[in-house]
Amino acid sequence: MSNPRSARLHRLLGPRNGLEAAVMIMAALMTGFTLWAIREFLTPFALAVFLLLMIDGLARGIVKRVPRFPQRAALPAAIILTVALFALSIWSIVVNASHFMSQSAAYTVRLNALLQAVSGRMGIEVPPTLDDVLDEINPSRFIGAIAREFRRVGEGAILVLVYLGFLIASRQGFAAKADALFPTLTERGEAERVFDHVRAGIESYILVQTTVGIMGALASLVIMMVLGLHHAFFWAFLIFLAGYIPVLGAAVGVLIPPLFGLVDFTDAWRPLILLVLLEGQHFVVAQVLAPRMQGKNLNLDPLVVLLALAFWSLIWGVPGAFLSTPLTVMAMAILAEFSPTRWIAVLLSRDGKPYSDGKAKRTS
Repeated sequence: MSNPRSARLHRLLGPRNGLEAAVMIMAALMTGFTLWAIREFLTPFALAVFLLLMIDGLARGIVKRVPRFPQRAALPAAIILTVALFALSIWSIVVNASHFMSQSAAYTVRLNALLQAVSGRMGIEVPPTLDDVLDEINPSRFIGAIAREFRRVGEGAILVLVYLGFLIASRQGFAAKADALFPTLTERGEAERVFDHVRAGIESYILVQTTVGIMGALASLVIMMVLGLHHAFFWAFLIFLAGYIPVLGAAVGVLIPPLFGLVDFTDAWRPLILLVLLEGQHFVVAQVLAPRMQGKNLNLDPLVVLLALAFWSLIWGVPGAFLSTPLTVMAMAILAEFSPTRWIAVLLSRDGKPYSDGKAKRTS
């Protein structure tokens, strides 16, 4: 008489299932290699698709929340608002960068004083100056690499905008193409359900990250203004932008103002207090508020968010880190539709129910 538990284990680990697992692993490896090999093309296109979904969600939100707003004007209004926000971001960075350059002489004096104080504590008789440190580092070695990186980022941004323009232009034909690809009502309903699930997940991600980022930025702004840090609004804005990179973005963002405080403040205790307070508010927002909102709206396991960040950062770099959570939400929505891959969606989910109602919609 066979043991039922052994029989179930044999079914799970039998030759057929073992072969299917091996095929899936090989397919995952090949997919990862392909994504890495053509990253120069896929990265701007993925960012453009993400922006399109963000604009589409903003347009539908305008129609829903603004009384009597013309539906035909919602998409142009969303595009104008998005472009204005990006333009404001670039303007803020340029203006503050020029102000930092104008204050470089005062910062040099403060840095020399810091070097002298640190050298005195370390027993160095002849303290180095900032010029000595720069001569030793020889920044000219990195100017070429930095310039190439800025050029690559600029070209990538232009390519994203080009893709976005063509996606918006071809948006009107999506419905007709969907009707041709899925001729029956059943197939069309399943495709629409997957798309709605993906769109809802990405919109939830944007809502959660924006809300969490605003809370963290406002708390940081209050702390920096109370302590008297210059350019507090700019640093709060950078903390808000960094919050769109899950797990690590805001944690790194709150380290920059205290470092700047070393040359902005005339004492050593305020930068330390600033660091403690910023890290404290980040811990509350990131470890208490954000997980609750993400669990309610995204239904992603926290460990999956971290692993997705590592994977997509390895494949696509900084854009991959930015898109890691939306791509994982999209993958979970698609994998949950098919029985051979539904178990992966279950593992990705926080509560084991990839769908909001906890029921699978398709069985084959």
